[in-house]
Formats: sequence, structure tokens, C-alpha cells
Amino acid sequence: MEPWQAFILGVIEGITEYLPVSSTGHLLVAQHLMGIGTGSPTEKVAADTFAICIQGGAILAVLGLYFKRVRQMLQGVLGRDPEGLKLVIAIIAGFLPAAVFGVLFDDWIESKLFKPWPITAALFIGGAAILGITWWNRKKGVQRTGKELVELTWKMALIVGLLQCVAMWPGTSRSLMTIFGGLVVGLSVRAAVEYSFLLGVLTLTAATAKKALWKVEGLDPAYDVWFGGTKLMWETYGTLPLVIGVAAAAISAALAVKWLVSYLQSHGLAVFGWYRIILAVAVGYLFASGIVHV
Repeated sequence: MEPWQAFILGVIEGITEYLPVSSTGHLLVAQHLMGIGTGSPTEKVAADTFAICIQGGAILAVLGLYFKRVRQMLQGVLGRDPEGLKLVIAIIAGFLPAAVFGVLFDDWIESKLFKPWPITAALFIGGAAILGITWWNRKKGVQRTGKELVELTWKMALIVGLLQCVAMWPGTSRSLMTIFGGLVVGLSVRAAVEYSFLLGVLTLTAATAKKALWKVEGLDPAYDVWFGGTKLMWETYGTLPLVIGVAAAAISAALAVKWLVSYLQSHGLAVFGWYRIILAVAVGYLFASGIVHV
């Protein structure tokens, strides 16, 4: 992997991770257009591990942008801030469904859904759902007001967490489902977006740690140990691409997060619905024509 390829993948990860457009679909297409991970099974494992590890940059971006909120949560854990503790409990409640279902169905999802057409379908369905919800809200005159983040209960967070599980279908978008979940339970747009970001830190950290620690089964026995995937990635690409990818993801994610918060309060989700549908058609064409092979 060339440094410029690592940079592009990092930027794509950072921009798409917190936007409701699916980072998985974008990274998959980008990798294959650049010929990354398209050779042997060993190369695919290395590419998949790289795509997971650069999520660390997106995590760092949110921790930096929401440092005051993170500090409040830490104070809550220490018994010094009741609102901070309440938010910690809400984030844990929102994370638990994904943790349980992720462990139970991860292998099945990767074998059945991590394929071109399921991902394309998820992009299209998600886009159509956004447009449908937008149309319904306009018809009913739904206002963009709601509860603040401090009013989020663990029961409300659990509902958001259950909806987040839908995003285990690659191409759906974790951000889309958690923002939608926040609005469903009555949060304001700003609060729903912020909760999505904070919940994403825990969810992405867990997913990154799991994949970084994973064993590589069915290949060289040297990698069938803890950190096997990470070891294989390092041997394949070296340190520099990972550093570039993480840094690019952190910077681009920070910019994307700041823009998204401002944009959604004034314009809503409709543009992402159209974007997902157009992307689904384009990706479907790439797969059908053989330009991108998976």
C-alpha cells in the first residue's frame, strides 16, 4: 500500500464514519478500485484489518471535539457529576445490544452479508427510508425540537442500541441508525447526533479492539494467534500507511462531525437519502459490470 492510498482510505473513513452514508460501502469500493486486498486471501485479511484499525482516527476526533462531555462522563464515574454518570449509563445501555448480537452473529454477517449485493441493497434501502421519513415528517409538520441529551434515560438508550444493531448489515450505516434512533425516542437533532457520536466511540473502540486482536483462521498458522490480523497487516503494509491512515481519518472526521451537526439542524437528512440512492446505483453498476470484483 502506497502512502497516498493510505491517505485516501483515511479520508474516506473519517468523512463517512459519522455521516449516515455507510463507511463500509465506501471503503470497500475504494479498496477495490485501488487494487487493495483483491489478490490472495492473505491480502484481503490485511486490507480488512487496516480498514478497521484506521477507525482509531475517527474515535480520536470525537474524543477531541467532545472533550468537555467526555470529562463530564469521567467525573460522573468518579461520583462527582450525576448528569455525567447518567450519560455513561445511557451509553453503556446503548452499546449492550450491539455487543450481544455482534458476538452471536458476527461470523454469519461476514459470511452472508459482507458481499456486493447485500451492501448495495442496504445503501439503497437506507436512502429510500431517509426520503420516506423526511416526506412523512413534512406532511405531518413534525418540528425539529426534542429532549436534550441530559434527559436521555437508559431505557431510551436501549431502544437506540437495538436500532443500532440493524447497522450490522454492512452498508446500512451505524450513524444513520443511531441518529434515527435518537429522534425516535424524542431527542432533538443536536442531542441525537451528539449521542450517536459518543455511542460510536464505545462501539467503534470495541469493534476495532476485537478485529485488532483477532486470529486469522484458515491461513498461515503463524497468524492463528491473538493479534494475528494486526501482525499480518504490519508485515504487509508496514507502519507508515497505518500512521497516515489514522491521521487522515482523525482530521477528516473532525471536519465532518462539525459540519454534520450544523447542517442537520437546518436541512435535515434528505440529501443523504438521495446520495445513498445514487451511490447504490453507481456501486451496483461497478459490481455488475465487473469493474469492481469482490
